[in-house]
Amino acid sequence: MSHELQFYIDGAWVDPVVPKVIDVIDPSNEDAFAQISLGSKADVDKAVAAAKRAFATFGFTKPAERLELLRSILSVYNKRADDLAYAISREMGAPLPFALDSQVGIGRAHLEKIIEVLKDFSFQHAKGTSLVVKEPIGVVGLITPWNWPLNQITCKVGPALAAGCTMVLKPSEIAPLDAIIFAEILDEAGVPPGVFNLVNGDGPTVGEALSSHPDIDMMSFTGSTRAGILVAKAAAETVKRVAQELGGKSANILFPDVDFSVAVPKGVANCFGNSGQSCNAPTRMFVPRDRQDEVIGYAREAAEKFVVGPADAPNTKLGPVVSQVQYDKIQSLIESGIAEGATLVAGGPGRPADLNRGYYIRPTVFADVTPDMRISREEIFGPVLSILPYDSVEEAIEEANNTVYGLAAYIQSADLQTARDAATKMRAGAVHINYPAWDSGIPFGGYKQSGNGREYAEYGLEDFLETKGILGYEAA
Repeated sequence: MSHELQFYIDGAWVDPVVPKVIDVIDPSNEDAFAQISLGSKADVDKAVAAAKRAFATFGFTKPAERLELLRSILSVYNKRADDLAYAISREMGAPLPFALDSQVGIGRAHLEKIIEVLKDFSFQHAKGTSLVVKEPIGVVGLITPWNWPLNQITCKVGPALAAGCTMVLKPSEIAPLDAIIFAEILDEAGVPPGVFNLVNGDGPTVGEALSSHPDIDMMSFTGSTRAGILVAKAAAETVKRVAQELGGKSANILFPDVDFSVAVPKGVANCFGNSGQSCNAPTRMFVPRDRQDEVIGYAREAAEKFVVGPADAPNTKLGPVVSQVQYDKIQSLIESGIAEGATLVAGGPGRPADLNRGYYIRPTVFADVTPDMRISREEIFGPVLSILPYDSVEEAIEEANNTVYGLAAYIQSADLQTARDAATKMRAGAVHINYPAWDSGIPFGGYKQSGNGREYAEYGLEDFLETKGILGYEAA
């Protein structure tokens, strides 16, 4: 990679209109290891103009042409997998094996899935004497986060390309290097000039310029609920479509009939994965009150098995969180849990004893958590689990839904029909029964303040399409 200080616009690597750089920090040691340029409204204008020109051609390509382009992208993506993994490991602190297998692997899965979907997707159907057509929405602005960067880049770029859209991507300025490599991948794969454009920058500048731009037809945003609201407000003046995948505070209800020796450690692992930096992490574990002591034992044992350390250390299970800002926020929430009377089961404030530099969080578990506590209400985005005791299953379901969020929910029961019945009552975009495998073909998105719209597979493709009715298409 040799384009850290440039943007990818109209098929070429170009310098920013106004030079301005920031450091990229390695969260494992707090050292700056790279620099990128921050864009301006002028850079966004150039990129949007290029995308608008390209749409005049690319928007009318055949699905078969776009299918071959996606196959070419996947081929080059696989070739650059190690480069992507190394960049992600350095910029966001993911242990290298996890960066390669999970972070890069999930991007591969999305590309493979959209190729599979596009093979058989029908963009039109007859209705009486009329024709209903699905067409690309146009030029789209994409804003992606730092926690699962390739997941969100590929599950937006892949369907947008499959639809025939052109685009401008603003990745997170905290973890931007994988996106630069991704732009190199698309360039090598032969994406036509202007179809894909990359402008690095921050939300208040580049994000705002994209969201409010009159020539952007749709914004697809993944990030915090706070930032998503700002994107929606900026987009409202031009009445563009806005798809949002935002925060979460997902509940994990353990029914009394479940094997706690299995369900609790799995719940801890799901909460702590990616150092707790997943918007759909099951951070609230609801357990029967008369079994809480048993749960505490299993949870403490599971938490203490997680080895925290630098991303490049061979035994590291949990790397650091991404930044000083995130570290400080998580510390504040852990301290609030103690101050508000929750029982500290494992972990707690500060770094692990053997680590004095880097954004490391002690794997933390609280019990006796009540719904009014901050750790029960606010998205923590770190390896912190709250155990909430319940007196009845009905109470657990009610409290699980008692949140402004609705991204995911988790149900554990030995009786499948019991779990299915509970799943119908959960106000969330995805419900996971008995810790199933991840599925790239299932819609991803939220209820309530977790956002709107759906991503992944054909659901993501449909979000980038407009619907047109052509009346009188056939003779009456």
